[in-house]
Amino acid sequence: MRARHQRLLLITGALAALALIAFFVFSALNDNMAFFYSPTDVKEGKAPKNKLFRIGGLVETGSLTRQADGVTLSFVVTDTRARINVHYKGILPDLFSEGKGVVTQGRLNDEGIFVAQEVLAKHDENYMPPEAAQALQKAHEKGVGGGTSESAPKPEPALALPPAI
Repeated sequence: MRARHQRLLLITGALAALALIAFFVFSALNDNMAFFYSPTDVKEGKAPKNKLFRIGGLVETGSLTRQADGVTLSFVVTDTRARINVHYKGILPDLFSEGKGVVTQGRLNDEGIFVAQEVLAKHDENYMPPEAAQALQKAHEKGVGGGTSESAPKPEPALALPPAI
């Protein structure tokens, strides 16, 4: 076999191996990605069934209930337009409380209840995840479902990070 043919065969093999590696990397990334959806998006059917995703909003005041075991609980996440029931088994973050922002990661079951695997609470008094703040702001501006009453919870502004030095 000529040297030219050997080089062509080597380049073709290397490209095929690179394509195979890229395929495996992208499929692994796709399986581990968790997209963010607001409670309104979930109610409208935009969220995937039996696939991992995140929802965020405010924990509705008075909605937190604990089971006798102390670690199984349920609460409602709202964007002031729609409400999603969330079930979670585990220990909540210290900053988790009713009326405050939260992002939960999990799956939607057949009954329309979000079964959370992870609960993330905001980390200080002024911060809310940008996705959750935007979803709350959009729902509040539209005023659909819950009306635009003064008693509706308003999203807290996101904290701007200082520039890197």
